[in-house]
Amino acid sequence: SSTTSPRICAAFFFGRTPLIQISPKKTWEGFVGGFAITLAVSPFAAAWLQRYTWLVCPAPTPLRLVGGAADCAADTLFVMTEVPVLSVMEGLESVLGVLRWVVPHGWVAQAARTWFGLQAVRASWFQVHAVVFASFASLIAPFGGFFASGFKRAFKIKDFSDTIPGHGGITDRMDCQMVMAVFSHLYITNFIRKPGLMTLGQLLLKVELVTNEEILELYQAIGNTILARGLKPP
Repeated sequence: SSTTSPRICAAFFFGRTPLIQISPKKTWEGFVGGFAITLAVSPFAAAWLQRYTWLVCPAPTPLRLVGGAADCAADTLFVMTEVPVLSVMEGLESVLGVLRWVVPHGWVAQAARTWFGLQAVRASWFQVHAVVFASFASLIAPFGGFFASGFKRAFKIKDFSDTIPGHGGITDRMDCQMVMAVFSHLYITNFIRKPGLMTLGQLLLKVELVTNEEILELYQAIGNTILARGLKPP
């Protein structure tokens, strides 16, 4: 969406205002329109995706990316709840520092409460994270493309390769994704996953990968822990 919508907006508004000199085909109309469309689509796309258990349930083995149990208990990340508007905006401001340059801290949340009486929204935290990802993908990630454009102009080449006819090579298609991949890793690690916390299912998957000697050591360690806590073995 963040790649396609700017092209649509640029075509609709005829792309009158150049955005950056090193990439003459980029326009302000496409940049702003792409941001608006991506931001609007992201919560609805997230709501549609979280309806499918094969996407939200943990995979049975580490080597499978999808295909969890159909009757698994949904993680709280995918459960609809009342999300405070202030929490959403604070998350955006902390991740996208650019907002601090545009509007004062907390101004958007205050405006939502004052103008619309909006204190909270009915959504899942998965949708909230999707909005954050959409914001970064539309505002910051395109600079990866600008850097790639400047690099190509410096070497006087149009594309890095011709693997994809009419589009260039793989690097030409993945310039923004490189920036997005780094951000995704940092965001998931620091804002979504709780450091040091592991579910029982994840722990059992780890146990399946250890050796027989390590299994016996683990068994003895768990037995010692049960005795130390004064629990009755099953």
